[in-house]
Formats: sequence, structure tokens, C-alpha cells
Amino acid sequence: MPRRFRIAHYWGVHLSGWELIGFGDTGWGDEIALGLLVTISLSLATLPVGLFIGFMIALAKQSSEKSLRIAADIYTTIFRGLPELLTIFMVYFGLQIGISNIARAIGFESGVEINAFLAGMIALALVFSSYSSEVLLSAFRAIPQGQYEGGYALGMGRAQTMFKIILPQLIRIALPGLGNLWMILIKDTALISVIGLADIMRQTGIAARVTKEAFLFFGIACMLFLVLAVLSSIVFSRIEKAAKRAEQR
Repeated sequence: MPRRFRIAHYWGVHLSGWELIGFGDTGWGDEIALGLLVTISLSLATLPVGLFIGFMIALAKQSSEKSLRIAADIYTTIFRGLPELLTIFMVYFGLQIGISNIARAIGFESGVEINAFLAGMIALALVFSSYSSEVLLSAFRAIPQGQYEGGYALGMGRAQTMFKIILPQLIRIALPGLGNLWMILIKDTALISVIGLADIMRQTGIAARVTKEAFLFFGIACMLFLVLAVLSSIVFSRIEKAAKRAEQR
């Protein structure tokens, strides 16, 4: 709690709404701004990790190797079926216990504590990748087989064909679906507050409990998430338009 606000609170001094959300010692603006930064950072850190894992899962699902297809199906079934909150708990507590046991087995006396940000990123990346793999798999299937054959006919190897011919088309086709998943990812960051990460929900929740102004601070949280959603929609819309222009050229 800000120092001067604590003093005002104990002496029964009433602060206005503008003072409560202001910056400095008397308001919660600093803490909420930090929570917003944490939420954005967590989303941006999770996105590339989840996309990479999802891309690899999508490749495995269309592999000629049956064991890879089965493993990929099991992966997506697990992380699409489990509630996100349960996945967060499993990663934060289960991974922490597992690493600590391994550390003790090789001679380290003290246990290992996983940072809440890292645990949240891993958990959200697992969930995001399970859904993004399905979007990417659908995009793969929408690309005609002749595109691959054309790349091979030009003397390109499988890797060159993938990165120079298939991947640009894949991104364009998958963009709408990935945009929706990004929106879901931003909302899911709110769940990480349960393991102590100082994100928007945790900071506004603390402010609401201390000041007894739940409507004010949770209303601020609503507005911040809506602003992030609107900005994300604008960014993805422009990316889609740029991809269409590039395709036409």
C-alpha cells in the first residue's frame, strides 16, 4: 500500500476516485501501470514460444511417422482439455517440485523456486500452442500440394520450399485464427495472478481490497483489457491488409 495512503486510511481520511487512481504515494496508478506492463510483457513473451511449439506440433500431425502423429494428438488433447488454471498450477507447483527433486538428487541441498512470470509463460505457451497447432494445421491443409511440388521442381529442398513458398502463405491463411487466439491469450494472463504475479488483476485486486472500492478498480481492469483488445484488433487488421497487398503484388 502506498505510504501516504496508508496514513490517510488509518486516520479515516476519505480520498476521491481521482486521488485513488493517481500516481505517487497517495494513489494506485503506479502499481496498476506496472501490472499493465507485466500483462503485456507476459503476452508478448508467450506468443513466440507458443507459436513455435504449435508450428512443430502441426508439422508432427501431418508427418508420415505414426508415432509423431499420435504424440501430437495426445499433446493437444491434454492441453485443450485441461482448464487453463489447472495447467498453471501443474506447471508452477509440479515443475517446481520436479526440478527441486532432481536438484537434490544430484547433490544440491536447497530446492529450486520457479519465477511466477516464467511459470505463467510456460503454462500459457502450452495452452496456446495446443490451439495454434490446430489453426496452423488447417492452414497447411488449405495450401495446395502443387505449391510443394512447384518448389521441388525449381530445385529447392524441403526446408527452402517451406520457408520461401509455404510459410508466407501459411501465415496469411492462419492470421485470422491466430488473431483470435492472441485475444484469448491476453485474457488468460489474468489467471496468472493466482500464483502471485503482479499483473493487472492482482494489482487492481489488492487496491480493491485495501480501499474497499471494488467497482472502481475492477472497472479500471475491464477498461485496460478492452483497450488491449481494441489495439490488438487494429494491429492484426493492418497485418492482414499488408499480407493481402503483398499477395496481390
